[in-house]
Amino acid sequence: MSKKKSTTVDLKTPYNFNVQWEEIMENEDFIKIFLSDILENYIIKQRWYGGKSSRLKYIELAEYFRIQQNEEAYYGLILEVNFYEAFFQHYFLPIAFVSDESFAKDDRLLPISIQNQEGFIIDAVNLEAFRKVVFERILTAVPKDRTRVQYKKSSIFKDCIYESSRFMGMEQSNTSIIYNEKYVLKFFRRIYADRNPDYEMSRFLSEKKDFKNTPAYLGCVQIKDHENTNITIALMNEMVPNEGDAWEYMLQELHKIFLNLEYKNIRIDRLPHTEMFERLDIRDIPPQIIVWAGLNVFTKIQTLAKRTAEMHIALGSEFEDTSFTPTRFNGDYTVWLKNRLLYQFQNRLNAIENNLHKLEGLALELANEFLEKKNEIRKRFVKFDWTKLKGERLRVHGDYHLGQILVKDDDFYILDFEGEPESTIRDRKVKQPPLKDVAGLFRSFHYAIYATIFNNLDNYTQSKEALFEAGEILYQYFIGLFLGTYVQEIQDANINIGYQQERIFLLKYSLLEKAVYELGYELNSRPRWAVIPLKGISNIINH
Repeated sequence: MSKKKSTTVDLKTPYNFNVQWEEIMENEDFIKIFLSDILENYIIKQRWYGGKSSRLKYIELAEYFRIQQNEEAYYGLILEVNFYEAFFQHYFLPIAFVSDESFAKDDRLLPISIQNQEGFIIDAVNLEAFRKVVFERILTAVPKDRTRVQYKKSSIFKDCIYESSRFMGMEQSNTSIIYNEKYVLKFFRRIYADRNPDYEMSRFLSEKKDFKNTPAYLGCVQIKDHENTNITIALMNEMVPNEGDAWEYMLQELHKIFLNLEYKNIRIDRLPHTEMFERLDIRDIPPQIIVWAGLNVFTKIQTLAKRTAEMHIALGSEFEDTSFTPTRFNGDYTVWLKNRLLYQFQNRLNAIENNLHKLEGLALELANEFLEKKNEIRKRFVKFDWTKLKGERLRVHGDYHLGQILVKDDDFYILDFEGEPESTIRDRKVKQPPLKDVAGLFRSFHYAIYATIFNNLDNYTQSKEALFEAGEILYQYFIGLFLGTYVQEIQDANINIGYQQERIFLLKYSLLEKAVYELGYELNSRPRWAVIPLKGISNIINH
């Protein structure tokens, strides 16, 4: 491993190395200069860098490997970023050498001269030639590749040639490339010493279970590190033509629904309520609610419930591959769950106490309720008694929300199976009750309702409090209809998610867990929105 020394590099003067590009990574002077402040300054500015809230100490080069085809050679680097807080993260950075003065002006890492040819080291994804090499290496992948850098492909990825490539857009944690306007290759930037769950789940659902409502798996790039562990570097899927994600779709629908309060002269205080977690059919929704919200949003929720159930049915019907076979609740899972949640709960408790001064109105009222009932909430997490649970745990999506779902015509496509960003790679692969995904989506419905109110307050004549009340009524019908459809589909397929009381317990538990998780982000980033998870917590502890 090479460690970054404190080195200051002049960006205007190229360093000259009298070695070929193919040998540059064996040059100690190059490594020393490259791992200087230059790389630190570059990394911390990238959208995919996840260490912005910590203090970077130094960078080590953990691994490097070649990505090449014929005469073209690029390097894939795995960088270990060490922090003063005594932890580290690994990142993938492919690099290329370009000599064209007009190229990639904003993405240059280092000016250098190689055998007196001046140029720049850049992030290779900016180079079309590199993107083309990766595409063609996957397309021509051979079965049972035993080399260190392994290219794999699905049997359906064939009979095509490279035509074009472009960046997908503003992503947070990865970099996705669209090829031929038909395929998407996602480069994982934050990486782990294991196969990425996105690769495992995508391949399992589309190849083994033929689940149609996720982009088909086409191929991947993996490397074996110095400990012979497989690391997923990139994942290729088909591109699903779409009209955007379900989050944006839901915000548009909800805006119309809240405008209808005035247009249709709806009296909020006369709207009928429904019981929390009561399973509903579309015929059970009262006419007053249909008149207010319209039928369309409810038929869409039914479709989404059906697709979610189909995903879980596919994940719950495997009996050969042990990493996907259903399993029972047990003591080990319970210990893992409680330790994780109690640590997270204490962290959020500290965050509320430190940020109370930022809150006002309903948010402050609910935050004080949270503090008053902290022992009751803690007990709810501790009360997880696995011996009373008869259902099964499955591999689940793990970070299921409206932003992970694409809308196409009147249907939905599920993607991004990487799991919860705060979780370790091992935790993301732990089998969970499928109702954890359902709870994630319910929290997303709740968020969409409140986000609509916050974003359009000036367009509505009602008070914020009245809109919150209307939103809570609508939310109960959303989750009731979703549950009615989802549970029926799951039971028809003989997937065991437990009896009625068990399902409600798991849903409440997962909703509480998710809302407590969300609280940390809102308190740190946008305290005005802290009311959303706080209201979600209040709904559970008072029900």
